[in-house]
Amino acid sequence: MFGFGSSQAIKRHGPRGSFDLPLLVALVGLASMGVVMVTSSSIAVADSQHIGAFYYLKKHLFYLALGLLLAGAAMRTELKQVEKYAFPLLIFGVAMLLAVFVPHLGMRINGARRWLNLIVLSFQPVEAVKLILVVYVASFLVRHRESVETKFWGLLRPIIVAGAIVLLLLVQPDFGSATLVIAVTIGMVWLGGARPLYLFLMGLPLMPLLAIAATSESYRMKRLTSFMDPWKDPFNDGFQLTQSLMAIGRGEWTGVGLGSSVLKLSYLPEAHTDFILAVIGEELGLAGILLVVGLFALAVWRGLHLGLKGVEVGQRFAGYVAFGISLMLGLQAMVSIGVNLGALPTKGLTLPLISSGGSSVLLTCAMAGVLLRATFEINRALDARQMATRMPAVAVADANAAVATREREAVAA
Repeated sequence: MFGFGSSQAIKRHGPRGSFDLPLLVALVGLASMGVVMVTSSSIAVADSQHIGAFYYLKKHLFYLALGLLLAGAAMRTELKQVEKYAFPLLIFGVAMLLAVFVPHLGMRINGARRWLNLIVLSFQPVEAVKLILVVYVASFLVRHRESVETKFWGLLRPIIVAGAIVLLLLVQPDFGSATLVIAVTIGMVWLGGARPLYLFLMGLPLMPLLAIAATSESYRMKRLTSFMDPWKDPFNDGFQLTQSLMAIGRGEWTGVGLGSSVLKLSYLPEAHTDFILAVIGEELGLAGILLVVGLFALAVWRGLHLGLKGVEVGQRFAGYVAFGISLMLGLQAMVSIGVNLGALPTKGLTLPLISSGGSSVLLTCAMAGVLLRATFEINRALDARQMATRMPAVAVADANAAVATREREAVAA
């Protein structure tokens, strides 16, 4: 598949590597549904802005094509090469987060400085930092495994790194991504063998910081209060959530039909990005939402399962990378779905591989490529182990055959 068989999958009579098929099916399914739903949800938005009915679809397909190129490159790159540059990549990621505050380079949109102006396009650095953080923490867990598993201070460095990134994100501000960074870092360190008590004590100082950040701005407080009772002010603070809930309610079991959503017609804000699941719920009903949840669940399960296999067979970096990317995709999807269903306060997080968005689509595809590469190397190690266990039996069989041959020759003589 993808031409890997001759160049990377095997050496002559050596172990074979393979990409995990269920994971690949889930990722392709999510990307395909994204194309369909971006088309359906963005036409009315683009038409109202007089930029052409298929503007957002073309933009989505452009970034998806670039993302597939990045994914293909990642799938052909040995993870040991990525591991080698984990720290320089971290420095580069932090530099990008700082660059958004540089005049004329950083862009302020809707009151937040989260984008870089690259002349031909805008780029959101945090999307790249999510992948870079996973690579760095995975590298740290490999190099300091014993310290992480046995010592309280062994957790200090990844927590400090995550804390520094969180501070930069809160200044932008980007509370949703900051929360995601903390959750994924703690999850990876826990799966890397850290004691839960140490994690709790290490993460305890970050809790007041997040609480202060959540309540320090008036617009965040409005999000929290409107989340508790969106119908109290349905035309102002609770507008997004009430429109989302009405859209999902209209869909019932099987939806009103693809393309037939009413709430996307200038009623539901961000219908093609943050609230695309509400359009899926209205047009495809509960069945469509369950399909999305099922595809994410399959992708996350396969990533975590193969990550565990990787740790067991000694492919620790690949295993930890699989853990981190699976957690990143799963938690971001969970938050986005929770926001659309009214189970969580509104956050500016897109639904991975489905929502429209340049930087998000591009880097999520890159994440998917790295995850698939991790499964390739893990499966190659599993095949090598199976070959090692088969070799003694083959050797005994060959020896017995040689003895039997000699005995027949002796009798014949």
